[in-house]
Amino acid sequence: MASDKRIIQFVPNALTLLRVVLTAVFLAMLIAAGRMQEAKPATFLLVSFILFLIAALTDIVDGKVARHYDVTSKFGRLVDPLADKALVCGAFLCFAIADQPRLANFGWSETTVNVIHWGMLAILTAREAAVTVIRHLAESRGLAFGAVWSGKAKMLVQSFAVGTVVIGWAYVSRPWGDWFTIITYAVTAAITVGSGIHSFTRPLR
Repeated sequence: MASDKRIIQFVPNALTLLRVVLTAVFLAMLIAAGRMQEAKPATFLLVSFILFLIAALTDIVDGKVARHYDVTSKFGRLVDPLADKALVCGAFLCFAIADQPRLANFGWSETTVNVIHWGMLAILTAREAAVTVIRHLAESRGLAFGAVWSGKAKMLVQSFAVGTVVIGWAYVSRPWGDWFTIITYAVTAAITVGSGIHSFTRPLR
């Protein structure tokens, strides 16, 4: 019975490790796409988007398996959110480096667009860094600091924002695409800040 539980516990942890590998490949593809001479390497970006979807799905599955079979572990509580952070924050870092989204239809200056790119990355990174520090401090004192609903909502919206940029980069050049992206960015920033506040004010056990 104990061996069966260890096998089941291995499944969510293996999915988490798979997400780490997929994240590395996905980010490498974004960097490569930014260096291509072709303005919209659609097929290449579509493949990267599929990898991103698979990585995001592993996040849903591993959590459900761990909770359903009651095999949550300290490894999962620590590594799983780190994998999520690498996937999302890494994507926004690659977007900023590749100057995506360009938001060309707004006629904004390069400085303004750069502020949006790097400002968004700063918001996401600051939130994740702060929560990670709190999580490690809590775990070191024997307090469980697992995911909460606001964190899951944040991850969902951030993932949607990543998909928006990748698909827009690959296929969309029209003004509505830029409007959709900038609204998505605003919602993502708001939910990221809100979930961070929730994480700091949550009761620990």
